[in-house]
Amino acid sequence: MLLGILVVLCFIPTADVTENKILVDQSPLLTVAHKNATVVCNYTYNGTGKEFRASLHKGTDRAVEVCFILWNTTKISSNSNKEFNCEGIHDKDKVIFNLWNMSVNQTDIYFCKIEAMYPPPYVYNEKSNGTVIHVKETPMQIQEPQSPIPLWTMVAVTGVLAFYSMLVTAAFINYWKSKKNLYHQSDYMNMTPRHPPYQKNKGYPSYAPTRDYTAYRSWQP
Repeated sequence: MLLGILVVLCFIPTADVTENKILVDQSPLLTVAHKNATVVCNYTYNGTGKEFRASLHKGTDRAVEVCFILWNTTKISSNSNKEFNCEGIHDKDKVIFNLWNMSVNQTDIYFCKIEAMYPPPYVYNEKSNGTVIHVKETPMQIQEPQSPIPLWTMVAVTGVLAFYSMLVTAAFINYWKSKKNLYHQSDYMNMTPRHPPYQKNKGYPSYAPTRDYTAYRSWQP
């Protein structure tokens, strides 16, 4: 009889501890190449809690709370540390923490903490192994040298420019010659001498020599 009572007393507390215990499982390592990371906190809980709080902590001492999420049967709310871009999402038996725009100095180990807030008893998970988030530096983009211009392209461009220059030169010379001919035609003057009209009635000698008609007279004895 006494032995049976002792056996029952031994199993009662064990059942309570097992029922209210929260176990968390995390991926051990995340390598971040594009400044974004997702930490998945899988948990198991067999208690009667209805309101929960899950949080993500940075560092081996969990000194920095990155962000947290509260939820119950009807409402979910989330909040983040000002130094982080973080959002928590509850999905059945796991909590997902999405982080973005992470910097290299945020490389560290991160722990999930899940608490059963209400109704009592208050329960939270034991310290898990955590997830190491390694944020890599973004490599600098080096511009590839541009391929040199093919030789035939340079020759073609040079030929076109030379042909165009010849056309312009020929057009200029033709225009200059036409302007020169027009200038000489406008400056031509008739240099043939003319008798002034006022010399006809004056005693000036004519330009033609005066013919002697006495030689044509007949001889008279």
